[in-house]
Amino acid sequence: MRTARRASNMEVPSFLRQLVKETEKMVTFFFKGGRREPGADDEYFENEEEVGRPYLERPILEKDTAEGGSKWGVNYGMASMQGWRAQMEDSHTCMPEMSDALPDWSYFAVYDGHAGRTVAQYCSRHLLDFILDTGCVTVNEDVDQVKDGIRDGFLNIDRHMHTLVRNETWDHSGSTATAVMISPRNIYFINCGDSRTFLCRDGQVVFYTEDHKPINPREKERIQNAGGSVTLQRINGSLAVSRALGDFDFKEVEWRTQTEQLVSPEPEVYELERSPEDEFLVVACDGVWDAIGNEELCAFVRNRLQVCDDLREICTQVIDLCLYKGSLDNISIIIICFDGAPKVTPEALQQEAELEHVIEQKVAEIINMIRSRDEEPELLYVMKFLASEDIPGLPPSGGISCKKDCIIGAYQKYAAAFKSLEPMDIGGSDDST
Repeated sequence: MRTARRASNMEVPSFLRQLVKETEKMVTFFFKGGRREPGADDEYFENEEEVGRPYLERPILEKDTAEGGSKWGVNYGMASMQGWRAQMEDSHTCMPEMSDALPDWSYFAVYDGHAGRTVAQYCSRHLLDFILDTGCVTVNEDVDQVKDGIRDGFLNIDRHMHTLVRNETWDHSGSTATAVMISPRNIYFINCGDSRTFLCRDGQVVFYTEDHKPINPREKERIQNAGGSVTLQRINGSLAVSRALGDFDFKEVEWRTQTEQLVSPEPEVYELERSPEDEFLVVACDGVWDAIGNEELCAFVRNRLQVCDDLREICTQVIDLCLYKGSLDNISIIIICFDGAPKVTPEALQQEAELEHVIEQKVAEIINMIRSRDEEPELLYVMKFLASEDIPGLPPSGGISCKKDCIIGAYQKYAAAFKSLEPMDIGGSDDST
């Protein structure tokens, strides 16, 4: 089936790839209206002299992607990118068929590490096993029992990692975790920290998880009861999340239980009965939510599903959109589609083709205008000019930034065409004949 333009199919010359990388900062600045101060959304305040610069001079844009599906109709796409961060600390788990004993169950999770990657990676490999080892998740599906098993699995793996930290050489990292467990009857939403998951049903966000921040009244009360404080919206002025796995420096209050520490490893778990109107789930780290809201992302994904049947490609488009909206964090996202998700339609493809034709024409006009002034057309200028134009039909919440592949393709085509028309300078010629 024909889908919308994909970056992976474009043959972009090396000079243009380098140009795009060199102008990435400027493009980010432009679309965001200015970069945020480093540290604005860091989980930890960091001393650059002690731990090195938390940000790179230029973002790492390469993406890891994956896709898959189950025999009973759940399909997913995943993508992640290091971005501006000095290290990639995100990890993930994608299991469309959860286990041999539960083949018609699925489990998807994103782990957003901070101050290191060890906890996030360990949880991506072992958290589901700790949940299943409780024996509470069974084919019979007692909802309350499943929720207890998920909660106990989190507490058990955190307790186990705490032991490893004491006996082995581990970093001082922590990790948020947001996940969904899907049974034939229910969707279980699991969240510990400030990553987030939402469900789109019949075109609307009908449920999303709550971010665990120190300033939330319930979280603040627990922190203060454990002898801590909330300063600059952080625990003891340092940590910006109030629930996480790991972070054992914040879990040493001896007179408090595991769930009453400064940082709690206890997840919130909610269940929602499945419906034929369920369309898709989005599971993502806060590198996404720093840049775009639930409803905006829902509208963007629904729009892209009508012109692209590759979930990996849609995930990479979301990542690029968040980058251009100013996200400075690692970015990871999983999109899980049900049978009720929007499908590619000829009408939507026609509208997309018409939109890209308009953009290509505008790029040609801009380059022609620049060359008429005997100036060299630059990609950055073309992007800035297009962003100031009113172009109907752009993807909702995406704007012109999410059509950069179309812009780059048109720029390559028309800039090269104008270059080929330049007169050749033949040395030694004159007009005195």
